[in-house]
Amino acid sequence: MLEYLRNASEKPIAKVLITILAFSFVGWGVAEWIFGNVLSDTTLVRVGPEKISVQQYNLERSRELATMSRDEMRNVYVDPIAAQKFQNDIIAKLTTQTMVENRGQKMGFIVSDRRIAREIREYPEFQENGQFSTIKFDTVLSNSGYSEAEFANILRSSVLRSMVLGAVGTPIKTPKFAVDAMYNARYATRDIEYATVNFDDFKVGNPTDEDLRNFYATHPQTIAESRTASYVLVPADMSKPDEYSDAYDIAVKVEDAIIGGDSLKDAASANKAKFVSLKPFSAKQLPKDDVLTDAMISKLFTMDEGTESELIETKSGFVIMRLDKITPAHTAEFDSVKKTLANDWVRDAREKQAYMRANEILVDLRAGKQMPNKKSVNVSRASGAPDDVLVAAFKNPVGTSVIVPSSKAFYVMTVKSNAKPKKDEKKSADLEKEVAKISSRNITDDYNSFLIRENPVRVNEKVYRRFLGNNNQ
Repeated sequence: MLEYLRNASEKPIAKVLITILAFSFVGWGVAEWIFGNVLSDTTLVRVGPEKISVQQYNLERSRELATMSRDEMRNVYVDPIAAQKFQNDIIAKLTTQTMVENRGQKMGFIVSDRRIAREIREYPEFQENGQFSTIKFDTVLSNSGYSEAEFANILRSSVLRSMVLGAVGTPIKTPKFAVDAMYNARYATRDIEYATVNFDDFKVGNPTDEDLRNFYATHPQTIAESRTASYVLVPADMSKPDEYSDAYDIAVKVEDAIIGGDSLKDAASANKAKFVSLKPFSAKQLPKDDVLTDAMISKLFTMDEGTESELIETKSGFVIMRLDKITPAHTAEFDSVKKTLANDWVRDAREKQAYMRANEILVDLRAGKQMPNKKSVNVSRASGAPDDVLVAAFKNPVGTSVIVPSSKAFYVMTVKSNAKPKKDEKKSADLEKEVAKISSRNITDDYNSFLIRENPVRVNEKVYRRFLGNNNQ
């Protein structure tokens, strides 16, 4: 075959960029594992009628690792989150490629040997002084670990995918009316009038205990669930094999001591490890700690009170966490929140008075009276008035008068008129490109959905857990 490739046509062909499509997984049934031959099946994922084996996954994984820098590779081995993402990206890539190839075969596309030969001869890596070199071809393949047949198959699949997805990536001519409509919607301005009624402009007295108790009855103060946790760290430079090994031995001793009944603090002290006790935290106020990753903090919210985690490998060393206590969410006692209630009561009273005043202005305005202390402004969607007023100005039709609520004031607003924007050629050209990108993305998403419907993706859960499950931490 190589001789045929070397003697084939030298005409160049265009390269088509292939967009990796998103996809979703669906696990397949358990019955197959009860009645089937699990030991001989290494199918990791099924994509329509085709299979992706563990061997294919491992080969692609090796290729991806070979392209990484040392730091990137170390991150994949040390960081569980990075390892999981790396694993998912490989499966996504293989699945997407298989989906597209299935579509190409169903459409009857054929990639001939002549086409493969042209592709090979066009590769700059295989050329010497602009001409195809058999020596460079053999050397590159040898260094990459590919046989001629393997490389040809990979190239054939790539060309097939480009044939399927080439049309999807073809630029779309944007209709003028679509650009004009979006231009007018984005850059149009409106003339409005509005008056501001600030909460702080109204004076209220101090609340009595009865006022506070009535307010407390309608505004109960809930204290969120909180948790208290601690952990032991056996520090080490995980990139150094000797330190890694020594730290692991110590971590195992710590783990054995905890299983034997020692507290985390005592187990850490006995083995010269670091003990850290975290302050109480909640879902809204997470602990700030350099050692604990987001995944580890999330794990603390799944653990039961009084339990320890397994031995966790981190960039800083080995960690064992313990969830010491869970304080359930509960309603705060009146006396404990009395001072906070007083501030809330005052704000609520001012807000009520401000709303009454805003409503008076609106009623008078609709009756034909002038708006007091009004501002007359021309606004765009992004500037000219407070944000809440801008949203209401373009949300309501011309001629509307409304009260606009905000965090510190009420606004009484009237939309007077709408003005079309002046034509700006640069803005219009930029918007045309933006609309084209949106249209292209919509087509890609639609084609992606079509491929998923045509090629249902099913993960072989048992093989996945057996071969890749250890990567999930």
